[in-house]
Amino acid sequence: MTITATSTQERTQTALPEIGDAAKMAPKDARELSKLFFERLATLEEGTPEHSYARNTLIEMNMSLVRFAAGRFRSRGPEEMEDIVQVGMIGLIKAIDRFEISREVEFTSFAIPYVVGEIKRFFRDTTWAVHVPRRLQEARVQLAQATEELRSRMGRTPSVKELAELMSLSEEEVVEARIASNGYNAASLDAALSTSDDSETALADFIGFDDAALALVEDFHTLAPMIAALDERDRQIIHMRFVEERTQAQIGERLGVSQMHVSRLLSRCLARLREGMLTTS
Repeated sequence: MTITATSTQERTQTALPEIGDAAKMAPKDARELSKLFFERLATLEEGTPEHSYARNTLIEMNMSLVRFAAGRFRSRGPEEMEDIVQVGMIGLIKAIDRFEISREVEFTSFAIPYVVGEIKRFFRDTTWAVHVPRRLQEARVQLAQATEELRSRMGRTPSVKELAELMSLSEEEVVEARIASNGYNAASLDAALSTSDDSETALADFIGFDDAALALVEDFHTLAPMIAALDERDRQIIHMRFVEERTQAQIGERLGVSQMHVSRLLSRCLARLREGMLTTS
């Protein structure tokens, strides 16, 4: 028993082999060497050069798992495939960091769900034009399948009630899934639309614009009672300055006081109103 324990310890302390291009290693060889690297990784202190080498080599050796998992999405085109592989690599790294050799589970079986899960999360977060909850994203797929099934069976578009019965959902949930489906694709604002007089116009022409004055509505509502609380002369000065747009000199002539006095009165009123607005907000 003592000899066996010692030999195991010596084996785990043996330096790992230097591998030139681990990313090009055959899957069979990668599986065999991964066991050795995982055994050694478990004995190394995180942050050391040896630990980094073992971890990085495991990532490179098992890149074929990512390419295998990403292969089912090759119809999306070469540009998007690059993103899919990159996202799958995140899943592979998570699997390597969480794998325990003592569980006696094949790393490939452990890693694939991580890789595929990361890719699916990528599609869930980026494919939709508008972000909707995951349950509604899944309901959209069910809705499309149920609609097609009932349409082929009945020869017409199914009702909400019929869809709800087939999907085992409430009618409200079916309606909610239908509305959420509108967020899957987005139309360009430059898309051409035909009008009643057979002319074409852009979708953007039918969309309103932000009215900057709307942002002042809440401020006006907050400010109104504060102005009402001022005395008659102060309200008169505010009205002449900001409604009639009179100068301080003109206000002074109207009230029979100097321009400097008007300036002091105006500054005092504005400071009081400003303090009230800050306190309210």
